[in-house]
Amino acid sequence: MIHRQRPPDALLHRCDPGRLQPKTSVQAKDEPPLTESQPKLPLLLVDIDGVISLFAFEDGPPPAGSFHSIDGIPHFLSVQAAEHLLALTACFELAWASGWEEKANEYLPHLLGLPKLPHLSFEGRVGRTNAHWKLDSIEAYAGNRPVAWIDDAFNDACHAWAGARVEPTLLVQTMPAEGLTQQERAILERWAQELGRPERAPEPGAAFGTGQAFGTGQARSG
Repeated sequence: MIHRQRPPDALLHRCDPGRLQPKTSVQAKDEPPLTESQPKLPLLLVDIDGVISLFAFEDGPPPAGSFHSIDGIPHFLSVQAAEHLLALTACFELAWASGWEEKANEYLPHLLGLPKLPHLSFEGRVGRTNAHWKLDSIEAYAGNRPVAWIDDAFNDACHAWAGARVEPTLLVQTMPAEGLTQQERAILERWAQELGRPERAPEPGAAFGTGQAFGTGQARSG
């Protein structure tokens, strides 16, 4: 589901990792020093269970990956999901938004070659079902920045939160048996690119507001 409003000019960023910004090496004597910094990349908040750690694929073969014991619990970690996530670091500033919390950085870098990332803490609310237990922490972390969130278990509270934000917000839902695939990666890359383009009327069939959901998934804490 896309929730997209017009992004403030100060937050615009065109995702073009292959093109370096020119540097200013000579400055006129009377010219004030250059103090403007590069615009920040949009945030990408990443769930793990159902996105990188896959399950519910009993009826068919899983994607490339292998089982690993995480604190005595077997997890099937997707190599393909890790590769897609690495590619997204060119367009986003990533953070873990998972019940794994600090354990993500204890295991995933050496098992999948992923970088250590900031992680959100949920203060014992992991798995709470009466409301989406991640929202308070996500709202505090996101602040006033554009944010994309990839998860396998969105509910009505997530969509209401995304729809109420002033800043551009994207929810991308995965299927827990497939996790982060090329399809979700393309959606995220295209959205990051659109943040750096002038606002224009949506093309026929384009999804804005509450127009489209990407994938379906089972509810799962993680």
